[in-house]
Amino acid sequence: MFLKTLSVVKIKNVLLVTVPDDPSDKMVYELQEQVLRSLEKHRSTGVILDISLVNVMDSFFARTIAETTQMVSLMSGMTVVAGMQPNVAITATELGLTLGTAFSALDVDQAFEILNKALS
Repeated sequence: MFLKTLSVVKIKNVLLVTVPDDPSDKMVYELQEQVLRSLEKHRSTGVILDISLVNVMDSFFARTIAETTQMVSLMSGMTVVAGMQPNVAITATELGLTLGTAFSALDVDQAFEILNKALS
């Protein structure tokens, strides 16, 4: 499956954000903007960043993901980064990516479980 656009879907009080397989820098920036606008608009308390389709993470993408999780936290939300592939995890570690207060999950189902427990 190849996704070429961002997808932000509200499910109950959670935003499910699906990132395409090879996001451009412009798309990564739009992801951040769209997540924050949607968080405010829907008053959501949780965000799941599904990056399971992403095969390569560059420094801009890594930094933007980290900053977005911090911004969501400042807006009283919780973030779970879901579906990180092993090669992306290796690159993210080499780039010094830390998720701060965000959680990580193997897949979207586990991400929903984490948010349900934390937000209930």
